[in-house]
Amino acid sequence: MPNMSLKKNEMPHQLPDVRNKNFDEVALGYTEEQAIDEAKRCLNCKNKPCVGGCPVHIDIPSFIQKVAEGEFEEAYKIITQASSLPAVCGRVCPQETQCEQRCVRGIKGEPVAIGRLERYVADRHNALARKTAEKPESNGHKVAVIGSGPAGLACAGELAKNGYEVTVFEALHLAGGVLVYGIPEFRLPKAIVADEIQGLKALGVKIETNKVVGKTISIDELQGEYGYEAVFIASGAGLPKFMNIPGENLKGVYSANEFLTRINLMKAYKEGSTTPIQRAKRVAVVGGGNVAMDAARCAKRFGSEVYIVYRRGMEELPARREEVEHAKEEGIIFKTLSNPTAILGDENKNVCGMTCVKMELGEPDASGRRRPVEKPDSEFTLDVDCVIMALGTSPNPLIKSTTDGLDTQKWGGIIADEFGKTSREGVYAGGDAVTGAATVILAMGAGKTAAKAIDEYIMNK
Repeated sequence: MPNMSLKKNEMPHQLPDVRNKNFDEVALGYTEEQAIDEAKRCLNCKNKPCVGGCPVHIDIPSFIQKVAEGEFEEAYKIITQASSLPAVCGRVCPQETQCEQRCVRGIKGEPVAIGRLERYVADRHNALARKTAEKPESNGHKVAVIGSGPAGLACAGELAKNGYEVTVFEALHLAGGVLVYGIPEFRLPKAIVADEIQGLKALGVKIETNKVVGKTISIDELQGEYGYEAVFIASGAGLPKFMNIPGENLKGVYSANEFLTRINLMKAYKEGSTTPIQRAKRVAVVGGGNVAMDAARCAKRFGSEVYIVYRRGMEELPARREEVEHAKEEGIIFKTLSNPTAILGDENKNVCGMTCVKMELGEPDASGRRRPVEKPDSEFTLDVDCVIMALGTSPNPLIKSTTDGLDTQKWGGIIADEFGKTSREGVYAGGDAVTGAATVILAMGAGKTAAKAIDEYIMNK
């Protein structure tokens, strides 16, 4: 019998006052009964509008139908025809603005919980599957991928399925890119990422860590003496932005990238960690995106009182609604319509406060959002001893500065066409290295698109 409930099955969670003191995963996942019941809400529409909202075009109604029938492994096979990282995407993709936004059930109620079902199917497979993927027969062609984040892994997986010998070059000591250094354990357990990467290795993907392309090896060398017929640049956008206000060089000021990398990649939250991080009394996180929420929620787990300082209002926060609600539940204080003007330091050059001004929303700017305007005589001071700047990131200029013939935007993004082709022969690019900071699934979509273009380029060469 179909389930015509207007509401999704609720996702079980740790209680807010429990989870804000640990780094265990917040969302606990559906039970088998909940997954089947939720899958029965799907109308299995013939025109499949949800698929058009998915950047990697998973056949969503078909996999959900298999869940409704209890055929979970068949559902997994359908998902992985399109997606290389289903357990990751089921957790961190903004389904509410993509596939679920187009769900017909959302017209008169809540859409089907597509992301939660994808997570359930992937987790069940990873927990129960005994058979590993078989490496396809080699087609004799080699491709290099720079960066092991979502775009790089998606591209590598697609190419490996087609028989390519793929080597991924990763600058850090651990593969996964933003999945391991940027997204906290309580949102995306690193064991999940490791499982997904092992699946790619089973397909034959080689991953070389501690390889900084532009320093330890160049694109010229990859295309020359190493014999790679194509290169895909998926180096992400890891260069943090700052406000250029007084006091940003004080001790206790972090970029969100540094703060999250210390916690997520270097495990600074664990007892006995050799990676230092300040456990502040009061923290101000400047910004309103998902990265700001991640940084704020991490700081809260260290016992800090945490403020989100954002120059627009609550309605304009760019972070996912779910992340904002989780932050509020965990005790994060939102100082919206506020903008920092200076960070204050004591005689030892430690942060001891931050001055801000109050804002109000004026006319829309070029992005369509109402422009924040400073209120006269509205300055106030926040008593904080740590400030985290979560203002976005841009691509690192290293590859651009060491590679001839590679056109880039003024802000640093690599110029690539809709298929990922760059101005340099045999070099493709995608993900945040092209667009600037965006979502995991959009990066994966770019990687998948580029893999197809690389295959056509090599086969037609």
